[in-house]
Amino acid sequence: MKRAWVACALFMASSSVASQTGVPAQAPIDRQALVARHRVVLRAPDVRTPLSVGNGSVAFTADVTGLQTYPEAYGNGTPLATLSTWAWHSSPNPQRYRLEDTLVRYRVGDREVPYADADDRDGRAFPAAAWLRANPHRLDLGRLGLVITHADGSPVPLDALTGVEQTLDLWTATLTSRFTVDDVEVRVETTVHPDQDVLATRVVSPLVRSGRVRILLAFPFPAGTWDKTRDWTQPDAHHTVASIAPDRAQFARSVDDTRYFAALRWTTDAQLSATAPHTWVLTGSTDTLACTLQVSPNELPRGSAAPDVDSTLLATAAGWARFWSTGGTIDLSGSTDPRWRELERRIVLSQFLTRLHGSGTMPPQETGLVTNSWFGKAHLEMYWWHAAHFALWDRGALLARSLDWYRELLPRARATAQAQGYAGVRWPKMVGPDGRESPSGVGTYLLWQQPHPIYLAELLWRDGQSRAVLDRYAPIVFESAAFMASFATLEADGRFHLSSPLIPAQETYGRMKATMRDPTFELAYWRWALGVAQQWRVRLGLPREPSWDRVRDLMVEPTMRDGRYTAVGVEPFTTPTDHPSMLMAYGFLPPTAGVDAATMGRTYDWVRANWQWESTWGWDYPALAMTAARLGRPADAIDALLLDVPKNRWVANGHNPQRPNLPVYLPSNGGLLAAVAMMAAGWDDAPRRHAPGFPDDGTWSVRVERVRPLP
Repeated sequence: MKRAWVACALFMASSSVASQTGVPAQAPIDRQALVARHRVVLRAPDVRTPLSVGNGSVAFTADVTGLQTYPEAYGNGTPLATLSTWAWHSSPNPQRYRLEDTLVRYRVGDREVPYADADDRDGRAFPAAAWLRANPHRLDLGRLGLVITHADGSPVPLDALTGVEQTLDLWTATLTSRFTVDDVEVRVETTVHPDQDVLATRVVSPLVRSGRVRILLAFPFPAGTWDKTRDWTQPDAHHTVASIAPDRAQFARSVDDTRYFAALRWTTDAQLSATAPHTWVLTGSTDTLACTLQVSPNELPRGSAAPDVDSTLLATAAGWARFWSTGGTIDLSGSTDPRWRELERRIVLSQFLTRLHGSGTMPPQETGLVTNSWFGKAHLEMYWWHAAHFALWDRGALLARSLDWYRELLPRARATAQAQGYAGVRWPKMVGPDGRESPSGVGTYLLWQQPHPIYLAELLWRDGQSRAVLDRYAPIVFESAAFMASFATLEADGRFHLSSPLIPAQETYGRMKATMRDPTFELAYWRWALGVAQQWRVRLGLPREPSWDRVRDLMVEPTMRDGRYTAVGVEPFTTPTDHPSMLMAYGFLPPTAGVDAATMGRTYDWVRANWQWESTWGWDYPALAMTAARLGRPADAIDALLLDVPKNRWVANGHNPQRPNLPVYLPSNGGLLAAVAMMAAGWDDAPRRHAPGFPDDGTWSVRVERVRPLP
């Protein structure tokens, strides 16, 4: 019956896309075969490439044993952690630091406008800033690993494992790890339930019966730092209350004011014993040791039982098969360009990773649920790159889950705008679940996160043109636009400008925030998003907002020098480092007044020839590809996606490391999916041919199902 359901889903997906794109009917893509050819197989430990399993709410990142057996070794690469969207911790604040303790004021017109900065105007750090940035931070829920010993009782180090073969089956989201200890094989299965925060593992080996392979459960204190989630040096700073029964145990955790709960259940003959503070070991008496670990922000009913390992494996396989069998897909296997396999690998793994780490109920951090970049907080200027692709790949419900969080953020964002003397809401950049922005010498001065909710809501509306979408997101769209219109300043030239203090998306100009003005990308984004907001008013039967039209119509056009668009409107007009964001004015965005293809083409050529590409970031290459595609340069779009530069190198697990403390960078994955969607499904006013962003010289075969075009 399950096979029949999957076949039906595949037929429906293929049929609907054939009619949407005008592509001749063809046999449905064999989605399972497509996904299977990119399963991840590791045959040696690699601390850069741990593998994760999860469900969008909770994720567990494992070493080569399938559990978290060697966290110290992986600390030098990609750390091992167990993170969720709901578990957060704040350190005590005896000084009662407040955001008001970090305010710096800039004169704008006839008023002083406050910004939450990390330093005062003389460059001295605010004492409050460090605490406010680090709190709240995402909380590591615990370590589930193996205790592996030699026959003499000494621990087995990572480099003593032989016969390593670890496979991540993407279709079922199940991790199978095999390795040998002293010539005896150990096999470990690991997965996370698709609908419950339950981790399941089964360990099979004669070494289980002999007590040389056991399962360890340990709860850490939160490190509260950028690159670490666990602190094992403060056992007296937190509390664990355990209630142990013959086949299960429940744990109540207290970490300062944070409470959470865990339940361990085992279905094989085993005994649980405490071995150290906050630490327990499960010892089996047969060759098999199977258990599930459930975590929750709410107290678990006493005696309740999480799903067992077998039912969790079945549920996970069914849930992920449903994910892969619906939504968009692209098959490049008929291509003759040898790069097709690597591009398709990145596409498939990016779908897996963004579903796992970026589909929760608030926008993710740049490292998702792998590790704590920016203390686990969301960076809303990255939100488009994380989540826009969900709508484009016919998985709009996954975008809606986090876009809904903006509704909760409205009061805080409105208060920020009001304090600065603006209308509407001003969205923060770096923000935790409480909605309080984090002080920063860069983040609070950025603008380009402001139109993102308008763009994302528009993508959801385009997928079905539902009145319910308009009603749900209109407050977010309208209040975002109200701020944008009030932020722009009318100057003596009769035009509206974006004036200081501000920092553009190209953060190279961060030191110029007091004099910065008119960055090219932000000007175009302002104009386009205000127009979209007006369309929403029209769709809802509301009158147009005159002030939005006035700002849009009178917005200054981007600055040009030598027949090219500059990055910003002041000297130095273009600095060739960091993000070449002016290209996004024609690519990421459709054309707007003052931005034309010929000038952007010259700008694109200059950037490709002169930019310092080692200074760019993972989402710059999808952005470059989108501009190339819209310019009608599909070969350049492919080259951009696969540009061989340091921050565009993807490791075996599908991640795209940027630097040592950013071993994972999910804007790269989401950006790739958005760019490929545009190249495959097109955009408004795209050439009327199949896959207009791919070369049509016969070297690329692009089979597409259920992928949506960009505006």
